[in-house]
Amino acid sequence: MKTSVLFGALTVAGLAAGSASAATLDDVKEAGVLNCGVTTGLVGFAAPDANGEWEGFDVGICRAVAAAVLGDPTAVNFVPTTGQTRFTALASGEIDLLARNTTWTFSRDVDLKFEFVGVNYYDGQGFMVPRSLGVTSAKDLDGATVCIQTGTTTELNLADFFRVNNINYEPVPIETNAEAQQQYLAGACDVYTTDASGLAATRATFENPGDHVILPEIISKEPLGPLVRHGDNDWGDIARWTLNALIAAEEYGVTSANVEELSQGTDNPEINRLLGTEGDLGAMLGLEADWAKNAIAAVGNYGELFEQNIGESTPIGLARGLNAQWTEGGLLYSPPFR
Repeated sequence: MKTSVLFGALTVAGLAAGSASAATLDDVKEAGVLNCGVTTGLVGFAAPDANGEWEGFDVGICRAVAAAVLGDPTAVNFVPTTGQTRFTALASGEIDLLARNTTWTFSRDVDLKFEFVGVNYYDGQGFMVPRSLGVTSAKDLDGATVCIQTGTTTELNLADFFRVNNINYEPVPIETNAEAQQQYLAGACDVYTTDASGLAATRATFENPGDHVILPEIISKEPLGPLVRHGDNDWGDIARWTLNALIAAEEYGVTSANVEELSQGTDNPEINRLLGTEGDLGAMLGLEADWAKNAIAAVGNYGELFEQNIGESTPIGLARGLNAQWTEGGLLYSPPFR
């Protein structure tokens, strides 16, 4: 979800400017742990399991970066953040990387002084309602009460949609997804709106998921991805190319099961450069030659990470859609490893 750029813009920008000069790679190596900001809990994306171990699609990005930098995907300190606290946590240096279903926007990139390192999920804002409400379109929600996370651009998208369609609504402010779920199921609001992937993840936790409908309208573009502080270019390169490594690995058929074998050398020079058997890409990042191999071995390629956590075989049941490889009609595309 998406924190409003109006929230603490000057404060966050100032903090970012002061801390961006820090050599984050050196700090992470010295500490031996990656401090990674995640959501407070969204099943499939980032949530602790029954044993308190964090798991999910966004968690996989954190673990991949830790594997690339430290050689250990478990060397991660997960820091739960809300829509209100996540940007301050990153700007202040409390976390090294934010991997929390966060939308890449102009003002966050430019005004708040953050650097998005790519998109790991192409999404859009949607609406969920009880099936018993009998609503089949968001345009039929005139007069509805809507649960919406405070301090997010979801609020702005919602206001625009209702204004354009000349209908009214009553906002029910909430702060976390858990609170939204509680309020929605208690009937405190008719509608819950957030990223469509978040709606699917939330619905999957309901006792009777079939009693709730995600309406067909997608009212915004929400490119979600990890981010670092402005000016922290070397660290940003590491996060960016770790994500690209997972995307490229799927395209080239490199998986967690065969990465060890392929790292012995192949006839494909792109795979060889990716896995460190040719060239010196690792050294350019200040990492070992096998940095990408370690990331892929830890969490799998992008497709594996997707299917394991949020894919069609999981309770969340998301199709690849826009998040398919470019060769399959999707938007996923990694620049060349050369």
